[in-house]
Amino acid sequence: MRVGLLAYGAIGHEHNLAVQSIEGWKLTAVCDTNPDRIAAALELARDAQPFDDATLMLDSGLVDVVVVSTPPNTHYEWALAALNRGIHVVLEKPMALTADQCDELMAVAADGGLTLVVYQNRRFDPDFVTMRRLLREGAIGEVFQYDSFVGGYSRPCDFWHSDVEVSGGAVFDWGSHFLDQILDVFDAPVAHVSGVNHKRHWTHVTNADHASVVLTFVDGTQATFVHSDLSAARRPKYHVLGTAGAIVGEWDPQAEPAVADLPARLFQYGPDGSRVEVPLDKVPAHEFHRELADHLATGAPMQVSARQSRDVVAVMQAAEESAGDLGRPVTPRLLR
Repeated sequence: MRVGLLAYGAIGHEHNLAVQSIEGWKLTAVCDTNPDRIAAALELARDAQPFDDATLMLDSGLVDVVVVSTPPNTHYEWALAALNRGIHVVLEKPMALTADQCDELMAVAADGGLTLVVYQNRRFDPDFVTMRRLLREGAIGEVFQYDSFVGGYSRPCDFWHSDVEVSGGAVFDWGSHFLDQILDVFDAPVAHVSGVNHKRHWTHVTNADHASVVLTFVDGTQATFVHSDLSAARRPKYHVLGTAGAIVGEWDPQAEPAVADLPARLFQYGPDGSRVEVPLDKVPAHEFHRELADHLATGAPMQVSARQSRDVVAVMQAAEESAGDLGRPVTPRLLR
């Protein structure tokens, strides 16, 4: 497979390393408007053809699979352009900014016999993988409350991540990760979603300073996600309650200030108050990319599907709609 990277941002190096690790894959093209980023990509893939125009790269005939790492408000545009040229597409999160856009991309991919998938990399984080295994094994009984959090008290960056018109908002930024995890854990249909956005302090950006989402499932189970830049007291990354115990994911203080970049430490609590740290499962490097390679070669299933990532967008849309109406519950239009 000949792979092209469309934009070489912070995560571009990760995709580049993955391509180098897969037999039969080769990075043949890289596109970015920043010459320094092109140079960084070519340090790993010296034979790749550089481009500063994405359309020229897609029209070059050099690419079988393109990884689209442009800002979220352009995902739909570039994915559609690639699919219409018969190119398989890997998108960064989120798939797009509306479920309707996702539906159109999925239909075009299906009509062309092409693969469309989102790089849900946090689905492969060791702390989440370990916690999901414990929950599926019934380690804490029947789960009825699942809370997740990311953030702290800090000035948001000035990049596109903090611009609601580009990123989709605070819910879309980190929610693309954490809400994907929630939908991967729970099988029950979502009854409704509630969302709240607070804009109270950081005036240099347009994203909410504090955003919360509550998913209520048809069996009464609830899951929450909070992204905050106003949390002087940081909550645990995970706080999950079951009928026979609890699991807490505590941020690793050694990772300050970028605690979100390293896995949390997992602790399992018993009904008797016992507390045991759980060793994290080993996750093979570049597992998503290896699954993609197998899927493209043999049709083998992947853990991540376009339908799942599309439903994540639908939940985030519902949360934003709810937030615009003081948290009124909204039923998302899901495929599951």
